[in-house]
Amino acid sequence: MEQVKVFYDKAGNTLTVWFGNPQDEYSCEETGDEVILMKDSNGQVIGFEKLNFSIPVAERLNVAFEAVS
Repeated sequence: MEQVKVFYDKAGNTLTVWFGNPQDEYSCEETGDEVILMKDSNGQVIGFEKLNFSIPVAERLNVAFEAVS
């Protein structure tokens, strides 16, 4: 079964989402929107990281996931 992994680094202000195996990361590409795409050796995007991501102290980070077939 495939997994989506979501990591929020409060100290580093980053949100990282993996929908592939993080160990398969081969290269990274920064977009112009403070987003870094992580790619495997075939050039397929297997995750992304949002820089300067933060949520207000009073709020909680909720993640919802829906699989569409």
